[in-house]
Amino acid sequence: MTWFILRRVASALVVIVGVVTVIFILSRLVGDPVALMIQPGMTDADVAQLRAVWHLDDPIIAQYWRFLSSALEGDFGLSIWQSQPALGLVLEALPATLLLTASALGFALVLGGIFGALSAIYKGSLLDRGIMGLTLFGQSMPNFWLALMLILVVSTHWKLLPPAGFGEPRYLVLPMIALGLFPLARLTRLIRSELLDVLGQDYIRTARSKGVPTGQILLRHCLGNIAISLITVLAVDFALLMGGAVVTETIFAWPGMGRLMIQAIERRDFPVMQAGAFVVAMVVVLTSLAADLAYAAVNPKVRYA
Repeated sequence: MTWFILRRVASALVVIVGVVTVIFILSRLVGDPVALMIQPGMTDADVAQLRAVWHLDDPIIAQYWRFLSSALEGDFGLSIWQSQPALGLVLEALPATLLLTASALGFALVLGGIFGALSAIYKGSLLDRGIMGLTLFGQSMPNFWLALMLILVVSTHWKLLPPAGFGEPRYLVLPMIALGLFPLARLTRLIRSELLDVLGQDYIRTARSKGVPTGQILLRHCLGNIAISLITVLAVDFALLMGGAVVTETIFAWPGMGRLMIQAIERRDFPVMQAGAFVVAMVVVLTSLAADLAYAAVNPKVRYA
């Protein structure tokens, strides 16, 4: 187990360095941030001084080496527009993104578990067809369009929930639904499919013939058999939701990393873009590592070679 964790940490470091390197290169392609700072009356000397302050006139290799050596010490530099530590700005916005992502995933897991179990138990019934129809609806609907419709109907027309904001639980409901509907549909289909395989096994028929309640069969005999697939999909969905939160946060004015990154890209704020990519990569890698460790917890047959 120890060697497995060390190998995963080593591979995670390679992945993180690769991600921040790609972001470093791509961020230089979006344009010169000094071009957005030029004010009427500024001379060429003033513009050159601005570039010198931010080391933008250095060769690209020198810029990359300075960035990489500083990043190893946790220093991603100052935000070009806010003159604050870039990593601090990202970490300040991270809790809001994690709250939205975890809420959306929890919403999808709870409802997906209920819908998937009902659909598997009552296979071929009207309830099963209705749930499958709703999952198809959820998977085919773009989350940005759903977010706009929720604001229009629930907030503007019905006036039940606020259209945007942060701080109270009621502000979380609409972004959570908009972000969590797609993984809800996918988890419902996955759980239904996995349960149908397990429910057809001989030991399940034996348990039923002995009069074991359906709920007890699901919890004691089925949950452990579908846990590996479920953990894998949850880990992937968490990473996807972190990326998908960019659009949802922007629509609902949610003060998370997504909105911060959009503003950084618009302003060509390289340090914030790089710090944001680093933090997202760290969260995704740690989530993947946690999923690998969870395999052994739910299934002792798993071995780490």
